[in-house]
Amino acid sequence: MLAEESPQLLRQQYSAESLEEVFLKLAVLQNMGKRRRSSIAKEVIDNVTVPAISNPALDLSDEQDNAEISGEFGDNISMTSAIPDPIPTAAVSALPVPPEEDVSVSFCNNQFMSSHHLHAIIWKNFLWMLRNKGSMLFVVGLPILQTFLFCYAIGHDPTGLKLAVANYEMNEEMISKQYCPSIAGCNQTQLSCRYLDMLVRNRSMVMIFTHTDDEATDLVRQGKAWGTLTIANNFTESLTNRIESGRYVDDGTLDASELKLRLDMSDQQIATLLFRDLVDTYYSFVDHQLSDCDINPGIARIPVIYQEPIYGAIIPSFNDFVAPGVILTIIFFLSVAITTGAMLLERNEGMLERSLVAGITGPEILFSLLVTQFTVMFSQCVFALLVVFYFFNTTLMGSIWSVLTMCILSGLCGMSYGFVISCAVDTDRTATYVAMGSFLPNVMLCGIIWPVEGMYPLLRIISKIMPLTKPVESLRSILQRGWGLSEPTVYYGFITITTWAIVFMFLSILLLKFKKG
Repeated sequence: MLAEESPQLLRQQYSAESLEEVFLKLAVLQNMGKRRRSSIAKEVIDNVTVPAISNPALDLSDEQDNAEISGEFGDNISMTSAIPDPIPTAAVSALPVPPEEDVSVSFCNNQFMSSHHLHAIIWKNFLWMLRNKGSMLFVVGLPILQTFLFCYAIGHDPTGLKLAVANYEMNEEMISKQYCPSIAGCNQTQLSCRYLDMLVRNRSMVMIFTHTDDEATDLVRQGKAWGTLTIANNFTESLTNRIESGRYVDDGTLDASELKLRLDMSDQQIATLLFRDLVDTYYSFVDHQLSDCDINPGIARIPVIYQEPIYGAIIPSFNDFVAPGVILTIIFFLSVAITTGAMLLERNEGMLERSLVAGITGPEILFSLLVTQFTVMFSQCVFALLVVFYFFNTTLMGSIWSVLTMCILSGLCGMSYGFVISCAVDTDRTATYVAMGSFLPNVMLCGIIWPVEGMYPLLRIISKIMPLTKPVESLRSILQRGWGLSEPTVYYGFITITTWAIVFMFLSILLLKFKKG
């Protein structure tokens, strides 16, 4: 096809044993006399002896003779002009490679960035997105679905917790009917039932009344309840005497007026919340009882006044603590996924090599993917924030624009990290392993699900340099404290995420330029 001759004739004319050797000599003839900015093929060219044959198919002597061959990105040699020099009629050896020329590189010239190249490859990427509407809808809708799942599943107090109660103030009929009557007003009639009624109404607990505390303990051992509560048969009388007698109350009265609680601590979160509800309800129960009898409720309180908090709500929500980390993690790793997939698609289908041969540079390819994937990432950020703040009313004390900026920077950092993965590995499977392997360390070490202050000291040092640790702290301060960019905790997060994005993008360019194959 190149020389327009039969295979046997070509082997005879070029004294070659195979068509591969013929092709090599034809390539040397075609490029003979060109100025080269890369000396990678010099050793090969010097060892090839070219026969004295003038091939009409290769003779383009009437064209310009100032063609140039440039080496871009390792061994990929792209021709800035496909016009060869005339082939001499006498047998000659390959000319020596001329010295390299110093070419000034700027952002606007053809050696680094070309507006025509960028327009073409950006349009190509957008066309792919338009022709794969299903995939793009899934990519844009995935963070919305994940945000819905997070807001519905995480951070809410558990309800319907079962508590086995051995209330010795109840008779056999009450236990059999599983009913403990509560009488309002200033009276001393079965105060235990009044307390338990407040637990059911205010904390949505489920009471299982038993005859003895041993029977209640068996229910916990069988996994049918989360704890046991034992109430003495003279609880009402003892509690009244305890309040009225004060410092003169005897030990037996103190013991009978106390609630005996045993919990299943295998689930720390549920046990902690259950204990909190039992204690808070007891304080409310005593306050209501004393208020109904025109007695100052303060005499029964502990001497610690829990005033309005400086930041946050008086009843903290785990959702508010986790939300900043979850938002940034979703945006970061979805950006990793979409950019890794886009870059590997370019490589596996051969579009990357064809683009490089056509003269497209590595920065142009990365910038085009950055532009097209940024539109997808930006839509993911907007929809995720709409769901979190306007659908679920998550706490937002600061500026929504600061939150949006932090999310966009997190997405850009994730995209840059995705470029690094796709340039460093060769297959989709390896890229998936790398992305999944870096997910859990980021979640565990960046203070997303547990405070950094609770980590091992060595891990705390490593955590400070992770990409999402400072941004999570920054976003948490914006949401919960209402801080702005003037606070160090806030702007440190912006500086950290921007620095990591630049580092990842620089590594991507280096890998694309120097990685073989």
